[in-house]
Amino acid sequence: MTHSPHEPSPADFLETMMLIRAFEEKNRERNSAGKSAGTCMSTGQEAAAVGVVTALSPRDRILTNHRSAGHLLARGADPGRMMAEIAGKSTGYCKGKSGTLHISASDLGVILTSTIVGGELSLATGVGLSLAMEPGDAIVACFFGDGAACEGIFHESVNLAAVWSLPVLYVCENNQWQAYVARRETMLVDHISERAAGYGIEGLTVDGNDVEAVHAAAREAVSKVRTTRKPYLLETYTYRQRGHFEPDDQAYVDKEELASWKKRDPIDRLHGKLLQTGALDEAAVEKISRRVQERVEAAVAFAEESPYPAPEELTTDVYA
Repeated sequence: MTHSPHEPSPADFLETMMLIRAFEEKNRERNSAGKSAGTCMSTGQEAAAVGVVTALSPRDRILTNHRSAGHLLARGADPGRMMAEIAGKSTGYCKGKSGTLHISASDLGVILTSTIVGGELSLATGVGLSLAMEPGDAIVACFFGDGAACEGIFHESVNLAAVWSLPVLYVCENNQWQAYVARRETMLVDHISERAAGYGIEGLTVDGNDVEAVHAAAREAVSKVRTTRKPYLLETYTYRQRGHFEPDDQAYVDKEELASWKKRDPIDRLHGKLLQTGALDEAAVEKISRRVQERVEAAVAFAEESPYPAPEELTTDVYA
């Protein structure tokens, strides 16, 4: 199978997913050692981030939520600048002012990371409207979870985007958990995508632990939004393997359910497939692993060597 210069290969998918996990694991280790703030991890959801983000064009915009490391790294964010941001250093993407939960990277088209549940949904229509009024065919991808899909702003955002024909790709990462509450306790249906019909738009659920399936579905969805200038609801059905916010002992999680989903881990799944098909061998995977670890260690070194913001930076970039 050949790939164009802009089309990532399965090996590229594997490396990016491994980078996301290694980055988040390192951040968790630093938190445990008192060297970093707590964080919301996306362990188990890497295929959703990589599959969708790599289907976007550089001209497209992204709005994301508190589990944003995967989206940022899949978009090509510098792990060093991300780690510096988390450490509150001046070399971070937001000069150390956003921490782990509010990173934006304008040069990558990542407009917002919101910790307010559904906060990104409230801005998706505005970004979509601006793109609809500009020349070109850029779209905005808005990532949110099943918890946000229970908020009123989900209805308001999708309904308005549908009525006004706005180029918004809504991506629900249904990870089965809403903070510390199981999804089944808050909704009677399994799939968020079923709601799309009620707004007169298309919707689809894809196996969120199969990065190739996610990418194929996302490419189709992106193409439809780009050409029709109408919203689309894509649901990646996956599972959050870590707790809501680190540190978290996950005492509220059914251990058998967690073990069952870990057997479908997206990284292990693609790793096994590439070995089975002969696309990669263990030596090649080990080489990827070393490259990933070197990037993460370099990111930590960059963050630790970077200075904190000067006191006079306290009131800069603050708007009312």
